Amino acid sequence: MTTDATTSGDAGHARYTYRLRVSAGARAALEAEWDRCRWIWNECVAKSKAVYLHNEGRFEDRLTCGPAQLDRMLTQARRVTPWLARGASVPQQQVVRDFAKSRAKALGDIKARLPMRQRAGMPRWKKKREADPSLGYTRRGFRLKDGRLHLAGGIVLRVVWSRWLPESPSSVRVYRDSIGHWYASFVTTATTEHLPETGRMIGIDWGVKESATTTSEDHDLPHAQHGKKAQSKLSRYDRMTARRRPAKGQAASKGYREAKKLRAKAYAKVAGQRQDTGRKWAKSVVRDHDRIAVEDFRPKFLAKTTMAKKAADAAVSATKRALIEMGRKHGRDVRLVHPAHTTMECADCGARTKHALPLSERTYTCTRCGAVRPRDKNSAFVMLVRAGWCPAGAEGVRPSGPLARKAA
Repeated sequence: MTTDATTSGDAGHARYTYRLRVSAGARAALEAEWDRCRWIWNECVAKSKAVYLHNEGRFEDRLTCGPAQLDRMLTQARRVTPWLARGASVPQQQVVRDFAKSRAKALGDIKARLPMRQRAGMPRWKKKREADPSLGYTRRGFRLKDGRLHLAGGIVLRVVWSRWLPESPSSVRVYRDSIGHWYASFVTTATTEHLPETGRMIGIDWGVKESATTTSEDHDLPHAQHGKKAQSKLSRYDRMTARRRPAKGQAASKGYREAKKLRAKAYAKVAGQRQDTGRKWAKSVVRDHDRIAVEDFRPKFLAKTTMAKKAADAAVSATKRALIEMGRKHGRDVRLVHPAHTTMECADCGARTKHALPLSERTYTCTRCGAVRPRDKNSAFVMLVRAGWCPAGAEGVRPSGPLARKAA
């Protein structure tokens, strides 16, 4: 079974994130703007809780808490609160919309009777010392002039342009991460940058020992082990944070805040390394192949095994997402293949074993045609078969039997 990824048809939208250089005055203005938006969010939470308590056990005279009611509440609050009116209206309205979307998602999960572990949960309070600032601006709330970002309220920010935006942005979100760095995330219409056609195709199977095994030997992705290489530093910062963790109800010390910042910085570096490795590999695969069959990898069982740590360090999900985004960007045909029984099926003759192969068995041997091939490599060829493509253009191990005759 195959499902098309979001790489064909409407290109949709793309998000570009850039680092910001924030002056002391701009930082104070952003934090003041966030204080107002955080207050509005908490008022929305209080309103939602009040509506729930009012409607509990009542079938008549029920109240609602939709975006229209919250917008009217915001208008009235700005009219009677000068401190709130001094802020820009655009980010405050976006906070109301974000809250309404979050609440609607939580209510939808409850109505769909999803398991508790899968529910988004109702919106919670945003605390001053725990919630990082995040401000959303629509097109009428910002503009780009001379390479600088001008926000509503007279806030001017300097953007570190690693590359220029392909289109005029429709919205921007200014936020601060756990390390203290400020970023601007622009949303633009996605553009397709077509690459020269190569006439080649590739099948990709995800794993743990090797992050990606493909039908091309040159495009296999070995496990980078970024987390393992930084483990000593990560463990040290974990111990520093644990020793300085304040008791419940007590304010955090300066040492705890510094240790927490060092820990967040170390983990962010590892995450950035994983993302960079995945994007570079995805670009090489997309550049050299026109059609890409990808295993739709969702291994819940790995989180409950002894391989959980190594599987998380492989960052398969981030690499898979980067490959799909890169394929959409360059107009390649990327298909997600359902992974059921891919390790039990022969890529040559289509025969399937009676029982699932254990993970310890790394070589696939077909009892019908006698094909012997590494387990992951065989699964990569199965991806091409299930996608309905001929793997004749693939490099590395080539199939034999009916599949080879079909290719010829």
